[in-house]
Amino acid sequence: MSNLKAIKRESTSSGANNKLRSEGFVPAILYGGKETNQKISVQKKDLKNLVNSDTFLSKVLELDIDGKKEKVIPRDIAFNVVSDELIHIDFMRIVAGKEIILEIPVKFINHPESPGLKRGGVLNIVRRKVELRCPGENIPNEIVVDLSGTDIGTSIKISSVKLEGNVVPTITDRDFVIATVASPTVMKEPEKPAEGEAGVEGAEGEAAAEGAEAGAKDGDGAKKDDKSKDGADKKSDEKKPVEKK
Repeated sequence: MSNLKAIKRESTSSGANNKLRSEGFVPAILYGGKETNQKISVQKKDLKNLVNSDTFLSKVLELDIDGKKEKVIPRDIAFNVVSDELIHIDFMRIVAGKEIILEIPVKFINHPESPGLKRGGVLNIVRRKVELRCPGENIPNEIVVDLSGTDIGTSIKISSVKLEGNVVPTITDRDFVIATVASPTVMKEPEKPAEGEAGVEGAEGEAAAEGAEAGAKDGDGAKKDDKSKDGADKKSDEKKPVEKK
């Protein structure tokens, strides 16, 4: 469990909050339980590594507010849209015996112990987080999925995951899939024709073209012969003497 030091703040004006940010603090609010909401601020440097982790919004923290310690969980964070700087955090008190619904990240372990992955299979992650109903005193940081012994075609369902201490998924009407070990997908290139086959096809094409060209020439020659023949017939008709009656 990570510890954070916080200090109380009285003013909530934008000017006061901007002054806090310029001094390296992040304005925050603490709510929940029977106590009243409390305005606090936390040093930005203490939050830097925590905020960047995938488990931040499901991680139980211990706030030390001027010497008074409380277990809390971050519920909302706000960033500046231009600078992407953290500008506000909401913390919720954890009350023992009271349930809380959280999205808990899934962690996969023992990849080398999976026969399916060893043979080139692919881990297809369906859910990177699972929504769980947890008692306030028993909130898991992550859901651990052991890949040992998983082969290609294996579906890892929520029923195969060990959840302790009255922690249950919010989806109760089906045994949903968290991940599968799928077979590898290989794209095959189309086969190219052999050079010899291409040469034969080219030769056949050339021969056909030559034959067509020769046929065209023969046809032109035949047309010329017909024309010359017609001309000769006309000339012979002109030379014939006309019979006198």
